[in-house]
Amino acid sequence: MATVIIKRLAKSPFVLITVLVTLAAFSFTPRFPFKSFRNSLQQQVQRLFTVEELALYNGTDDTLPILLGILGSVFDVTKGKSHYAVGGGYHHFSGRDASRAFVSGNFTGDGLTDSLRGLSSTEVKSIVEWREFYFRSYTFVGKLVGRYYDSEGNPTKSLKGVEAKAARGTQLLEKQKKEEAKQPSCNSRWSQGEGGEVWCDDGFPRLVQRPLEIALTGKMSKRCACFKEDQLSETGLEVYEGCDYLSKTCRV
Repeated sequence: MATVIIKRLAKSPFVLITVLVTLAAFSFTPRFPFKSFRNSLQQQVQRLFTVEELALYNGTDDTLPILLGILGSVFDVTKGKSHYAVGGGYHHFSGRDASRAFVSGNFTGDGLTDSLRGLSSTEVKSIVEWREFYFRSYTFVGKLVGRYYDSEGNPTKSLKGVEAKAARGTQLLEKQKKEEAKQPSCNSRWSQGEGGEVWCDDGFPRLVQRPLEIALTGKMSKRCACFKEDQLSETGLEVYEGCDYLSKTCRV
């Protein structure tokens, strides 16, 4: 059978040449196993940086991309060069992991650190959300070895703790929203000339503590809520200073 096919091909030089060229090309095509190729890609994506290496990509060298770290994840922000290069408003983030500064607003000295010690659940949650922003908006290029990733690129206890605290913050915020939805908030407005005022369309304005706020922010705070007359004897309700007991509008 093979002999017959060869004889037929021999009668058609064009077909025979095409087949031979194809076979030759196949024979000399380098073979890269898929597994090896996949591992190569992973190594690229999982590139590990030291603090010193990351510092080289701070936007002062035009031949290098601009990188920044947040919670140990490193991103290429070169496409935002106008913001991250020298003179840009966010240049202080380039070439380092300054996670804390994303919520502290301290862009100098010790403020440019990856330590989140002492931050509240909502602040940590905000930083995790910033990291998600960079994953959506820029190219993830690797990990920074140190506080959040070990020398093999594995998450450390610090990173797991940060993510757990952020998740707890999300749960507490949802719980607080549900609790506060049971008691409607006051309307409010403020103007430079007249100052501020709060009022209730149905009920009377009272200041009430937000019990979950300590767990969320580390501070106690109050909000203005509207209570009906038969609720005004409840404990913990505070009348605004200078406001009548049954007034529906109070100056603040």
